[in-house]
Amino acid sequence: MSEFLDPKLAGWLIDAAYFLAAILFILGLKKMSHPTTARGGIVWAGIGMVVATVISYLTPDMHNYLLMTAAIFVGGVLAWWTGKKVAMTDMPQMIALYNGMGGGSAAAIAAVELLRLMTGKGLSHDIPAARELAVIGALIGTIAFSGSLIAFAKLQGWMRKVYRFPGQQVFNALVFVAIIVLGFMLALTDFTAWHFIAFFGLALLFGVLMTVPIGGADMPVVISLYNALTGLAVGFEGYVLDNPAMMIAGIVVGSAGTLLTQLMARAMNRPLTNVLFAGFGTGDSGGEGVEVTGSMKAIDPSDAAITMAYADKVIIVPGYGMAVAQAQHKIWEMTQLLVDKGVKVVFAIHPVAGRMPGHMNVLLAEAGVPYDMIYDLEDVNNEFGTADVALVIGANDVVNPAARKDKSSPIYGMPILDADHAKNVFVVKRGQGTGFSGIENLLFFEDNTRMCYGDAQDVAQKFIAGVKSL
Repeated sequence: MSEFLDPKLAGWLIDAAYFLAAILFILGLKKMSHPTTARGGIVWAGIGMVVATVISYLTPDMHNYLLMTAAIFVGGVLAWWTGKKVAMTDMPQMIALYNGMGGGSAAAIAAVELLRLMTGKGLSHDIPAARELAVIGALIGTIAFSGSLIAFAKLQGWMRKVYRFPGQQVFNALVFVAIIVLGFMLALTDFTAWHFIAFFGLALLFGVLMTVPIGGADMPVVISLYNALTGLAVGFEGYVLDNPAMMIAGIVVGSAGTLLTQLMARAMNRPLTNVLFAGFGTGDSGGEGVEVTGSMKAIDPSDAAITMAYADKVIIVPGYGMAVAQAQHKIWEMTQLLVDKGVKVVFAIHPVAGRMPGHMNVLLAEAGVPYDMIYDLEDVNNEFGTADVALVIGANDVVNPAARKDKSSPIYGMPILDADHAKNVFVVKRGQGTGFSGIENLLFFEDNTRMCYGDAQDVAQKFIAGVKSL
């Protein structure tokens, strides 16, 4: 299409469009940093992507416009349809799947460029270090692709078991070394189809091997990591294609994902290597902790509702159990009833609650909870000491006092929500099992804690009935 325009004008339009797209990407990311402006940030970033996509029709080396248009149409329709159909409770699965698609796309671009080299055509653009960066992008993108698909399967419930075998870390290391050797061959030598296939095959295998041992509790960190890897892969391939929009978008996503991964790991007080290789979150953490004395004490939900109705301050701590039961709407209905009775109610969110970064925030926002009622760990922890009731809904390890008290515990040192400091603690839980860390929760045995057993949505309905009866 660029042949219909003066080359200088076409070049100026392309540069201007990419510059505009870059500004929209960055402004969109900035607006996404706060819940009240996040929706607008998504729109801005989306407009930036539309600008970058449309202007690609003017680039001189684009010729198959029919294939480009068909790909955009199919991808757009599928994304729109899945976005409309997916439930908020399934958002972690969709994020993992989209991460995988982004990484896979970057790997596919690298594969095409490397195939051009293998067949003697050369790279699309003669840029210094393009071949080396194509290989690096291929490696990162392929690992992000297969790893994200495994994360999706775990979150979807298709892979409920944690797969581990003796010598797994040694085997993983050998696979990684083989990938590096093959990568050097692809980047520096005349390689064959077998080298090409082995490189991508082992990279796919490594992504699987890295993800299958990781338990559900660590999924927020894993999703953040693969998000960062996908961004890096896209950025590298943007350089290979000499596409500024891809480079900028990849850098923005990669840097934001890297920062988020570090923050999530820090919120668990564990290095990233421990998350990826130590098996925490699998029920096989290796630490037994102190012996728990006493027993869990149950309470009828109607009695708990009466206590909350006559309280001055109630702090609600949502967790993955609320997401599984899809209880956020019932909890918000109960909250409104309590507020009408003059009770101050706030929500306390732990950074790693749920199965993706911001999981609880998304669910509460979808239920209609105002943003000014939702507090992060640092802002709310001092409030528990003056709260009459802490209502824990499906959260476990993020409220376990063992993180403060038990140096032998696998979660010792992890910042937690100090729910045990409240006068009364009500815990909504399906049964008496342990959390994903595989250790007992000391909170459940405290004198001021009472357990409300059952599905979170059913228990929330009983809370509502109890408050309405007063």
